[in-house]
Amino acid sequence: MSLPQVLTHRHTTKAYDKNRKIPADQVSQLLAALRYSPSSVNSQPWHFFVADNDAGKARIAKATSGIFAFNAPRVMDASLVIVLCARNTLTPDYLEALATQEQADGRFASEEAREAGHKARSGFVGIHQQAGDVATWTQKQTYIAQGFLLLSAALLGIDATPMEGFEAGILENELNLKEQDLTPVVIVSLGYHSDADFNAKLPKSRLPEKDIFTKL
Repeated sequence: MSLPQVLTHRHTTKAYDKNRKIPADQVSQLLAALRYSPSSVNSQPWHFFVADNDAGKARIAKATSGIFAFNAPRVMDASLVIVLCARNTLTPDYLEALATQEQADGRFASEEAREAGHKARSGFVGIHQQAGDVATWTQKQTYIAQGFLLLSAALLGIDATPMEGFEAGILENELNLKEQDLTPVVIVSLGYHSDADFNAKLPKSRLPEKDIFTKL
């Protein structure tokens, strides 16, 4: 399929076939999409919790209680569920670890280049620290990773459901997120839709191009 065909075929899945599992090699590709997602100044301000078994999915599903109970089957019946979390702070130690990894990966021609890159990134983080919006900024970066994950899944013929409908406090307690200085941003279920997925049968609806594009 062409890219427009993939985009129009992709939809938010409402019901999964719990008997169909994503092949291991494609799971690896999905995780690679997250790992290689772009982020501002290569800050990579995220952490991903991955569940591919009933026990792991049940821990995540605890957060889909009460008013969000409608999302519980979309967690438990999916093949793979990922909790995308954002870092609340970017500490000096974390920024140093990024520079060390970049150096190990051969991104710097010299020690001077390493220090210049590290100083530039730290300065940019400092701007957000002074503005008091580091957590908001890192969450925005995490949504970029979600976009890469959803598109990669669609290209592989895998269905997905992004969910903000969950109790963040429950998930924070279950996954010890506060101790790790993380905030849960979105849950994404992945797998293959079942016949009960009404959304798979509906046509895509978007505003017309003339309403959302302005050519300069």
